[in-house]
Amino acid sequence: MDTDAELPEHARRNRTAWDRWATDYAGWAPRAWAQEEPTWGEFAVPEADVGALPPSVEGLDVLELGCGTAYVSAWLARRGARPVGIDNSPAQLATARRMQEQFRIAFPLHLGNAEDVPFADESFDLAVSEYGASIWCDPYTWIPEAARVLRPGGRLMFLANSVLKMLCTGSNDTVDMPVGETLKRPLFGMHRFEWVDDESVEFHLPHGEMIRLLRASGFAIERLIELQAPESPGHTSPQVPLAWARQWPAEEIWCAQKAP
Repeated sequence: MDTDAELPEHARRNRTAWDRWATDYAGWAPRAWAQEEPTWGEFAVPEADVGALPPSVEGLDVLELGCGTAYVSAWLARRGARPVGIDNSPAQLATARRMQEQFRIAFPLHLGNAEDVPFADESFDLAVSEYGASIWCDPYTWIPEAARVLRPGGRLMFLANSVLKMLCTGSNDTVDMPVGETLKRPLFGMHRFEWVDDESVEFHLPHGEMIRLLRASGFAIERLIELQAPESPGHTSPQVPLAWARQWPAEEIWCAQKAP
């Protein structure tokens, strides 16, 4: 367990933000946990159409990095995996524990920073992050840490905002401002993003730098999936108009494998 004093500055800020947002996420957590099949991103693109996960997760030890309410771990547990969740927000984990009781799906949950996880080397077969460590932790720290705890041949899968979406979102924009068709940020130097309407900190890298980092961390890149919103999505996004997400990817999924 990490105390606030032990956390990096951005992780302390994000813990405060996510504890504040937890009530809103608790409202839709039961719907996410009730899903039998995984979907990805704000537009709920079905895994059957994406193919981001291994063909079978039966018997795999899985670490969800930044699990939030842990619905991804619940999906994987139903498929026979042995998930473990870690998250920086005590309030989000409290919701996850209530969901475990409600849906009778049990797996370990840990309070902590995904940049420094309390697990031994080569403990997991798959590491997953959907809008968890993938955007709220520094990639130069959490990706090498994911590599450390993965077994040889283990896989890393993470979903984040697309580079294009982040370039079209200005530093003074707020979450209720729809993304437009104008570039508002430079590509070069992308890394740390701070928002004017809250105290949270995100991290995003250009594709070239992400490729370099993954390779330097011992991963071979298998796929970069740029998600297109379905014509009739199961969900909508308050920040990304459907017409935008039909023309350009608002989200992307990286799939990589650690060297055998």
